[in-house]
Amino acid sequence: MDNIVEVIRTIAVTKDIPEDVLFESIQAALVTAFKKNFGSNRVARIEFDKETGEIQVFSQYRVVETVQEPENEISLQNAKEIDVNYELDDVVERREEPEDFGRISAMAAKQVVVQRIREAERSSIYEEFKAREHELIYAQIQRISNRVVYFNLGKAEAALPPKEQIPGERYRVGARLRCYIAQVKEETKAPEIILSRTHPGLIRRLFELEIPEINEGEVLIKSIAREAGSRTKISVFSRSEDLDPVGACVGPKGTRVAMIVDELGGEKIDIVEYTDDDAQYIENALSPAKVTRVDFLTEKNAQVLVPDYQLSLAIGKEGQNARLAAKLTGFKIDIVSESAMEEEA
Repeated sequence: MDNIVEVIRTIAVTKDIPEDVLFESIQAALVTAFKKNFGSNRVARIEFDKETGEIQVFSQYRVVETVQEPENEISLQNAKEIDVNYELDDVVERREEPEDFGRISAMAAKQVVVQRIREAERSSIYEEFKAREHELIYAQIQRISNRVVYFNLGKAEAALPPKEQIPGERYRVGARLRCYIAQVKEETKAPEIILSRTHPGLIRRLFELEIPEINEGEVLIKSIAREAGSRTKISVFSRSEDLDPVGACVGPKGTRVAMIVDELGGEKIDIVEYTDDDAQYIENALSPAKVTRVDFLTEKNAQVLVPDYQLSLAIGKEGQNARLAAKLTGFKIDIVSESAMEEEA
């Protein structure tokens, strides 16, 4: 146990663990070690001098009328022979000097220090990445196992499960990718860091990264509807009448949004302007289709009239355009062609 105090203080500083936590943990471990080696029913108190590192063991005995458990009890008569002031239910302490306890103490202290270092490092990693939940990371693929892609985050490893992968996207060891930190969970061995390439939050963070006006708060993202790997719709609006929010996001000759599309492997992105005018917002959301009129059947149910030649464009392949527009705006959207409307009339 030579220099144990110095060792503990060095560890406390380098691993950012409070000294008191280490000392208290070692004392508790020494009590456990004492019981393990000298009787599980024994009751003991350990004194650990934080200056010298000296350890003293005191067995404790409860004062009783008749002794039934000699390991933990002492008769009132014998207690009064030690000190006449002892009464029933008092605790008598006797200093012990068990052989080999110095060696046992050293082993227990070492185990506690190692355990506490692991716990502190695990806690530190968890807190660091928990604070980064819902943010972007740019990391390298370390390995791929059972379709799960694992990324090296330096202190930790993060997983991109199959359900969080963009359909059709290929991954190779050594490649670097931007991912969204979807969830960080505290586990026994190490924090579980779940990444995503499909989460709408990835779109939000990429726009914040690539569009200065969004990053600076001049243009705000109102809503995102995404079918990962295929198409995304995003609605934006400007705090200033002089700033075109869609133009800011598209960039000169489409350069800004093109960088985001490249990052997503060619996923189509429709950027539309948000407005408090629900009819206009629905019309914008159905872009690139042209809309003749929007009628509201109920508070959240809209009927959209489109020219016949725009019907397939408004609905989109397998209904995708209409589906994303509905998700973006929060309205149930029924699309009707002009000829169909005339027939009903």
